[in-house]
Order: sequence, then structure tokens, then C-alpha cells
Amino acid sequence: MTIHAMPETATHKALSGRVALITGSTSGIGLGVARALAAAGADVVLNGLGAGDEIAALQADLRAEHGVKVLYSGADLSDAAAIEDMMAMSVAAFGRVDILVNNAGIQFVSPLESFPPARWHAVLAVNLTAAFHTTRLALPGMRERGFGRIINVASAHGLVASPFKAAYVAAKHGLIGLTKVTALEAAEADITCNAICPGYVWTPLVERQIDDQAIAHGVPRDAVVRDILLAQQPNKRFATVEQLSALALFLATPEAGSITGAALPMDGGWTAH
Repeated sequence: MTIHAMPETATHKALSGRVALITGSTSGIGLGVARALAAAGADVVLNGLGAGDEIAALQADLRAEHGVKVLYSGADLSDAAAIEDMMAMSVAAFGRVDILVNNAGIQFVSPLESFPPARWHAVLAVNLTAAFHTTRLALPGMRERGFGRIINVASAHGLVASPFKAAYVAAKHGLIGLTKVTALEAAEADITCNAICPGYVWTPLVERQIDDQAIAHGVPRDAVVRDILLAQQPNKRFATVEQLSALALFLATPEAGSITGAALPMDGGWTAH
């Protein structure tokens, strides 16, 4: 597993002495955010799925690349007790969690009348309820220290809907609501809470979807990208993990202290319709 160095920026090492916990951070968007925060000097707690040897290698690479401490929790985010253990482990190891990034998410697509109730509960548990648990557990320590940054990775589907994604759309709308309530309750304690709302982001998972849909529909990959996946995005381009990570990094810095309760689209104009 290769770690790519983040470019030097004005925020380089701006997070030295901070501790960041990022859910769903062993691949994709979450891993990109973890890399960005580590490059800025934060110690990090990773969470997510993956083979033990790959995760160990990822931890070692992050430590070597950025000189930060890196822990890993395999907590099942559908289990409240496991989340409590993860948060307690992080505080026991580092004494604090300054930056919380709720990124983990799952998806299931089905018409409403045939949507399996078990799938509904699973999507809501990971995409929304887990963020409630991590937030409620992180807030007391943030209040004690007078600083906190909570960043929820929502979705353009937290602002608009698409058919056949009832649980995902409901969860992401709920996550934006949770973001606003958290921001209001914590505003005077120098704790901010914001949601990033990406459209389609270029990840290996999306790349596999392109190939699958090209085969299923019998059309070229370019047509899948433009006419199916990016049909609602006016710029017809995927956001990149690096772009999203740069926004998350900025939201974690002191310079973003007056941004709170915001749902920030990174969707190529999708929600401007």
C-alpha cells in the first residue's frame, strides 16, 4: 500500500499536537483525509476494513512519512459498544481527540416497496447513528479543552434525492441535520461542526462501477461516466480524493474557526440545479 506525500501548503504542520480520528479511513476518501491530516502533523486513529498486514503497513508508512503516531481500531460502526471502545482507546492512547471525521458509509439501492428492512437499518446505523455516537463521546473532551473540529462526510444526496436510494438519502439528510445541531450546541466552546457534501469522487470503487455499468448497458466507459454517473454534475468531472481531503484539512485548522453548521457541496454544480 503506497503512501503519497501531500504537497507543501500554508497549512503544513498546522495540526501538530492534535489528534484526529477518522472513521472508514483504510481506503478511499477516509484514507485520503487521514493522509492530509497526518501530513499537517496530526496523530491519527484509523478505522475501517482491510487485511491485517495491509493495515499494519499503512500505519508504518504514515508514521515513517510524516513522523506522527498512528493507531488503528477495527470497530464495527453498527455497534454502539464497539464505538465506545474505539473512542476510549483513542483517549487512553493519546489523551484526547481534537478532530473527528465521520466518513464511514455504506450503500444499498432498491425501490422503496422492496427495500429490505435489514438493509435500511444497516445503512442508517453506519451512515448516521455511528456519527451520533462518535460525536456525543468526543464532545465532552473537546469542551474541556476549548477546541474541537467535527467534520461529517455527507453527500450531495444529503441535499437532494435520487430514486432507489431511500436509506442512503435519508441518512445523509439526517447527517446534515446532526451537523447543524452539533454546531449550534457547541458554538461557544470553539468547537465547529461542518458537513462536506461530495458528488461522485474518483476512487477505485467508482472505477469498478464504471466497468460494471459499461458491461451491463453495453456502452463505452466514457458514456457511462458522462450520461449515467455524472448526469447530474454540470462540470462532468469527478471530484478527487485530494480535493476533498484539502477541504477537510482546512476545516480542521484554526483558520476555519468561524465556519460551522455548514453543508459544503463539492459536487461540480449538481445541487445548483
